[in-house]
Amino acid sequence: MTSPLYNASVPVMQQMLRALSDVLKKAEDHAAQKNIDPNALLQARLFPDMFPLIRQVQIAADFSKGIASRLAGAEVPSWPDTEASFADMQALIEKALAHIGSFKLDQFDSSESREIVLRPGTPKEKTLTATAYLLHYGLPQFFFHVTTAYAILRHNGVDVGKRDYMGSY
Repeated sequence: MTSPLYNASVPVMQQMLRALSDVLKKAEDHAAQKNIDPNALLQARLFPDMFPLIRQVQIAADFSKGIASRLAGAEVPSWPDTEASFADMQALIEKALAHIGSFKLDQFDSSESREIVLRPGTPKEKTLTATAYLLHYGLPQFFFHVTTAYAILRHNGVDVGKRDYMGSY
């Protein structure tokens, strides 16, 4: 039996994280070829009140681990956000891929009925079904940050297009 929530989460996030990794490789190559300080891209933003590239990647990785962990009924690991280079971001993506890839399909059995509590014990606490969490909160957040990372790099002249954003499927 297959789990609809597994199929709608883990393989999708794996595809997008691998694509993000490839886009970041292109960005690093672009910086080297154009003699651009890598920090100019790493700290780039679309607008002053938005997070820079590094933070967008960190949040995308955080959402991938959180989504997979919560849907599987596992503890969400806490990772420090200390990345400061393209190599650090690649390592973070590999760590996220390893984490979400560590879950077995049967851990998602009957996950549709699982309740997900966001920000427990705070005034912003919210309880959602696993399906609502995935489809209306988790995936939109994940895609927002992956897309914003892509857009920051495209805006800064990195030669990427839709095929790069989508990756292999």
